[in-house]
Parts: sequence; structure tokens; C-alpha cells
Amino acid sequence: MDKINTEYLQKCLDTLKRSYVLIQTVSDGSIEYEMYRNALVKGFEMTLEQSGKLLKKKLLPFFPSKKSLDMLTFKDIFRSANKFSLLSSPETERWMKYRDNRNNTAHDYGEKFATETLALVQDFIADAEHLKAVIDRD
Repeated sequence: MDKINTEYLQKCLDTLKRSYVLIQTVSDGSIEYEMYRNALVKGFEMTLEQSGKLLKKKLLPFFPSKKSLDMLTFKDIFRSANKFSLLSSPETERWMKYRDNRNNTAHDYGEKFATETLALVQDFIADAEHLKAVIDRD
């Protein structure tokens, strides 16, 4: 299997981490806070999507065909990663929460969503970094 290119995932993670650091340096309610929060939310979304896409590629050797893998939903991809010992059960459960949070963005870009996302970000960054390491592993 060819090495999976994780450069864009790393770029998304770097942006997310920087946004997380910066949001903690400004006053809640300031325009800077809003800018960093918006960047953080978008970084969360992009990192989540890239994580799922790349994990799917990592799972290809475990499936009889690409077509059978393509039939999996986002959550099924993470369940499969758990099944094949790429992720632990607690990690998988957290990825389910991250996805549920992301699905809520389609309906609620308001204060409540942003607050929920901010509460998840620290664990999400750690989980995304671990997932990247799993994907990078030969």
C-alpha cells in the first residue's frame, strides 16, 4: 500500500491548534475572539473531514474491495478502525461525538454550537494527532 499523504491534515491541525491558542489570549465577545472562534470552528470541520477521508484510505487493506469500503458512512469508518484495532473504543466514541457536533453545524452556527465545539477542541486535537500517527504508520 502506498504511503497516505497527510500533509493537508497536518496543515488543518496546525491551523486548528493555532486558533485554539489565540482564542485563549483575547477577551470573550471581542472581534478578535469572534475571528478566532470562526477559524477554530472551520478548522475543526476541515480536520474532521480530512481525518475521515484519510482513515478510509488506511482501512482499504481490511476490505475486499474499494467499493465495499465506499459504502461505509463516516461513523462506520471509525467503527471499522476500532474493529481492526487502529483506534480504541474510547477514541471511537469521542470521534462519534465529534461527528455529531459537526452534523449540528449544518443546523446551528450560533453561540451554542460554537461553545460546544470549543469544549471539544482540546480532546479533538489530541485525538486527531493520534489518528494522523495511526495513518502515517506503515
